Amino acid sequence: MKRIIVCEDEDSIREFIVLNLNRSGYEVTDVSRGEDAVKAFKESGGAYDVALLDIMMPGIDGFEVCKRLREMSDKIGIIMLSAKSQEMDKVSSLMMGADDYITKPFSVTELVARVDAVCRRVNMTADRPSSLGTIKSGPFTADLKSRTVYKNGVPIDLTQNEYQIVEFFLKNQNTALDRTSILRSIWGDDYYGEKIVDVNIRRIRMKIEDEPTNPKYITTIWGYGYKWCSPEE
Repeated sequence: MKRIIVCEDEDSIREFIVLNLNRSGYEVTDVSRGEDAVKAFKESGGAYDVALLDIMMPGIDGFEVCKRLREMSDKIGIIMLSAKSQEMDKVSSLMMGADDYITKPFSVTELVARVDAVCRRVNMTADRPSSLGTIKSGPFTADLKSRTVYKNGVPIDLTQNEYQIVEFFLKNQNTALDRTSILRSIWGDDYYGEKIVDVNIRRIRMKIEDEPTNPKYITTIWGYGYKWCSPEE
């Protein structure tokens, strides 16, 4: 059974989430404070597939919880809940290392679909075949077995989504990829909202580029998408 931790300070919303995730086959731990979410994750030894975090909470907020969980694990899927529809909340969540976000109010269908999608990506990592090799591009090497990307032999700290994007680029080097293709490859056919692609690209550039504001590996194809430029081109 897939395990999920829900951190939401409003009792009625938390109970609604827990009830419907239980019905969908998830084993749910629910807490009302960010500190308790971090504690539960530590005490479990990181044995959760997904964390569902409200942004606005007493004590440490959802952004801080997301940051701490991501520092402890690059495997757990993180979904942020926000009562605001402001663009910066969504962007800030993704920049902190979240995999997705849901804006309140939301339906049962959307909730379960988002959680299912993140869980599938988490379990893709666990079920990855062991007989895989590597892909190289200039100073970069992607180890497909361990799902780790190295630059000049030094591992780069990537989230699951970031790794999948880099792998997708490396398998399509020097090819212009539109945002929709990237979105569908990483998040699936039923996901909507291309902003998540742009924010993840921004995060990846901060980690792999010598000058993130003047990228030479992941270049922008204006009005279309992005291209991984191999130094051997």
